[in-house]
Amino acid sequence: MKLLVTGGAGFIGSHLVDMLVEAGYTVSVVDDLSTGRLENINPAVNFYRLEVESEGLEEVVAREKPGAVLHQAAQVDVQRSLKDPLADARVNLLGMINLLEVCRRHGVGKVVYASSAAVYGHPAYLPVDERHPVVPQSPYGASKLAAESYLRIYSDLYGIRHTVLRYANVYGPRQDVSGEGGVVAIFVNRLLKGETPQIYGDGEQTRDFIYVKDAAAANLAALGGGDGMTLNVSTGIKLPVNGLFKVIKKTAGSLLEPAFCRPRPGDIRHSCLANDSARRELGWSPFYSIEEGIRETVAGYV
Repeated sequence: MKLLVTGGAGFIGSHLVDMLVEAGYTVSVVDDLSTGRLENINPAVNFYRLEVESEGLEEVVAREKPGAVLHQAAQVDVQRSLKDPLADARVNLLGMINLLEVCRRHGVGKVVYASSAAVYGHPAYLPVDERHPVVPQSPYGASKLAAESYLRIYSDLYGIRHTVLRYANVYGPRQDVSGEGGVVAIFVNRLLKGETPQIYGDGEQTRDFIYVKDAAAANLAALGGGDGMTLNVSTGIKLPVNGLFKVIKKTAGSLLEPAFCRPRPGDIRHSCLANDSARRELGWSPFYSIEEGIRETVAGYV
């Protein structure tokens, strides 16, 4: 089967592309390189540099004729979405609508969509499952949720099969050290450079950290399952930021201690996503422990 990966030069997308190529798929990639990098692009793919919301996307799909699209392209910075919600919506919402229109016109069979835990907002209970209320707290979360709705509408109206994957905190090699939510990349980068990392608050806030190759594997599994479903991609484990730092410090061989800063307004205290549905519906489960994932991550930045 031919596949198109949007955002395939980016952090998660490039790992996904590598996995798809290794599995024997014919892959094409669309990426505007706003955050993606040329060096991330697998040499076996056809690469098109363009924005997902642009008219040029139709020409790519018409030429490549993919049977499915794995939609990873996104504006992922929550703070940027607050400062410039129009730019966020252009990529995350209008980009999705443009993609769906192109898929409708050219008979693309399925779209696998990379959504986010940000659609849930502040957790009413833990672990957060897919039945949890969706009350996004930022334009980013709102745009991702709206894109999910458009995907379902196009599925109902035009028969485009779909699976929505809501990511927890994804980490791993190739993550931008200045990227929103990239606390692992930031810690690793600072420790390897001999700089003191900063932890906001007391460090006892918890997050669900999923390794990038596990997230990519969930997308691969969703090509053949999970039709019409919304599934969390997570470990289901609450890990304190202090505990995360200790693992990274040990792996990096550093003696540095973090500097604790005032908490950031609006930060969620505890977050963890249930992954029972993805395990059941996709036959997928996270493979990497935090220690294994951090080991590969540190090696990728050395």
